[in-house]
Amino acid sequence: MAAMKTLKTTLAALLLAPLLAFAAGGDVKLDRAPINPDDQASLQRGARHFVNYCLNCHSANFMRYNRLQDIGLTDQQILDNLVFTGVKVGDLMKIAMDPKDAKEWFGGAPPDLTLIARSRSSHAGSGADWLYSYLRGYYRDAERPTGWNNTVFANVGMPHVLWELQGEQVLGERKVQGAGYEKAEPVLKLDKPGTLSPVEYDQFVADLVNFLVFMAEPGRAKRETIGMFVLLALGFLFVLAYALKKEYWKDVH
Repeated sequence: MAAMKTLKTTLAALLLAPLLAFAAGGDVKLDRAPINPDDQASLQRGARHFVNYCLNCHSANFMRYNRLQDIGLTDQQILDNLVFTGVKVGDLMKIAMDPKDAKEWFGGAPPDLTLIARSRSSHAGSGADWLYSYLRGYYRDAERPTGWNNTVFANVGMPHVLWELQGEQVLGERKVQGAGYEKAEPVLKLDKPGTLSPVEYDQFVADLVNFLVFMAEPGRAKRETIGMFVLLALGFLFVLAYALKKEYWKDVH
């Protein structure tokens, strides 16, 4: 009897787990990422940002350098501007850091970012919205080992690697009044400016997120184009099939 009760409790927990996870993510308010997958200039800037600021610790093991041809770059431009380790243009975007060393140094190996824009999609917003809000959500927190915390990813282990560009933010509060109630809402304030203005930093992050979205699904634009041609072809075949049906059945109807 006790075993049956334990089994029922376990099954109930497994069934409710997705619902609880869904509810837990609802507290995070995500900003809309102003990205454009058709903006090649933005994608090229994002590729540069990714290589300069992310690829030192985070790998992109499912992405090859020459796939950047899809955003308007030639092999020579890729080699001259985005390859700094002597690898070939057809090689994967790997890093030299050993995962075991990374775990010892940081407490955990930095995740691969190839599919990060897809894996972070949720009911609260797209993966692009999550990344855009996350990279703009760092603030100083003396209680954290790195000195940083994040409004989107609480108690995040990664320090703010872009702080010199954005500056240092602090977490404050603002009072929000509604119908018969008043509550305090957290708000970020820029305490020490960085080398970029807030508008410039937002654009920097938007370009980086735009590239991360492209990297998660580089064949998307081509697939959508092929899909349109397939639909047009099917529509044409439907017209022919309907005309053939009318011809065969004209004496019956």
